Amino acid sequence: MHDKKELCEKIKSVFPDIGECGIDVNVGYDEAKKAWVVDLKKDKHELKTYLEDKDADECMAGKQCVSLGIQIGQLRANIEKM
Repeated sequence: MHDKKELCEKIKSVFPDIGECGIDVNVGYDEAKKAWVVDLKKDKHELKTYLEDKDADECMAGKQCVSLGIQIGQLRANIEKM
């Protein structure tokens, strides 16, 4: 299992525009759901997505971060509508 700092840094490296467009990312592990919680915030907008361990492993291995990419795209779309 990965630690939250490691996963957060990987997310920032895969999606470098998170920092550039001022999106804050916070990562934690939800024991009840047995999944990573990725919390994306910008101004008053916030989206949370869950990454199962398998998805987090694939993202850490550089294979794919698809579900996370979809959530980041949704956050951007919500911000652009404002």
